[in-house]
Amino acid sequence: MVLGAAPDMSKQRRGIHLIAEIANVSIGTVDRALHGRGGIKEATCQRILEIARQIGYTPNLAARALSIARASARIGVCIPREIHFFYDQLWSGVLDEAKRVSQLGIEFVNRPVKALGEGDTEALKELIASRVDGIILTAGNPKSLTPLINEAEGKGVRVVCVSTDAPESCRSSIVCVEPYLNGCLAGELMGKFVLPGSKVAVVAGMLTAEDHREKTHGFSETFPKHCPGGKIVAVLEGHEDEDESFQKTFDLLRRVPALAGIYVNTVNSLPVCRALGARDLGGKVKLITTDLFSEMSPYFKKGTIAASIYEQPHRQGQIAVRLMADNLVSKARFPKAVHLTPGVVMSSNLYLFREIRSADGKLSDALLWRDGSVPADLIRPAIPSKART
Repeated sequence: MVLGAAPDMSKQRRGIHLIAEIANVSIGTVDRALHGRGGIKEATCQRILEIARQIGYTPNLAARALSIARASARIGVCIPREIHFFYDQLWSGVLDEAKRVSQLGIEFVNRPVKALGEGDTEALKELIASRVDGIILTAGNPKSLTPLINEAEGKGVRVVCVSTDAPESCRSSIVCVEPYLNGCLAGELMGKFVLPGSKVAVVAGMLTAEDHREKTHGFSETFPKHCPGGKIVAVLEGHEDEDESFQKTFDLLRRVPALAGIYVNTVNSLPVCRALGARDLGGKVKLITTDLFSEMSPYFKKGTIAASIYEQPHRQGQIAVRLMADNLVSKARFPKAVHLTPGVVMSSNLYLFREIRSADGKLSDALLWRDGSVPADLIRPAIPSKART
């Protein structure tokens, strides 16, 4: 849906009502979409957010803060720094939303860890001891984190997992792209990319992480359904280490010369791209990766990466903060889970994604689409009618 110029009326006076009119939904539905609450379909939520962007509307948090009698709370955040390609985007979403909700008197206590699964139990213990009111956590070691999460929840400290889950814990909510579905989507794509009877492999980060394990499970169940006689010959763990991922992939390509495809279910895809290049197999072995960052762009353009499953890390970070802030300030109930819809990135739609636009110096999301139009430098030439089939 593309809107024309916004009507001549103040967004403070008519914003939420105007959005409800255009979207043909109730004001309550608009409010839930704007504040990341559950209870509405993902497609409806995205449509409402798009309309809000196009008319330049943002919620008036200052007025809201005055109406809640100076609410104040402390939120602890424990998210890895590496691999920075993914976690920089996740942190960016957290910090952007933190600025927005700081007007509500919310303080953030950041306890980043070096990498997924490294030092997260110690960081979580610190946050619990520091008397925060809520914790946003990327659960790299769900087995060891589960008792700590349960301890926190038992003390009234709400825990929201983001990106990867601790499903056996009593955490309040999880925000992620559903990992099993992610793997299923990659499995179906791979089954359509390679010939029947093909051999493929999976490169994971670490299978102790719920996210990586469930992606592997989804891929393993789905790929054979779309590739008759197809076989998964290896599942490698790179432990989010670039050298280890490169060497294991390089060795695999030597051991299995007939390998037709690789699915990388972690953001650590560049070492796999380099290993394919070192074996002169870029574009010959079908490569499906996970998520998107600017350094992947050349590999899309060269054909090394056939497709990538986009996980919206910036949006995940925003929603996790919003859920926690709404609960602590307004006592809004947590949804059991917020599962974002995965996207498929290919070379033809690469330029549409914020990570690539930002790297290329394009307009930010705050400016793009504001007047209902696409900037001229992002418009691709129309295909001549004679060229269409």
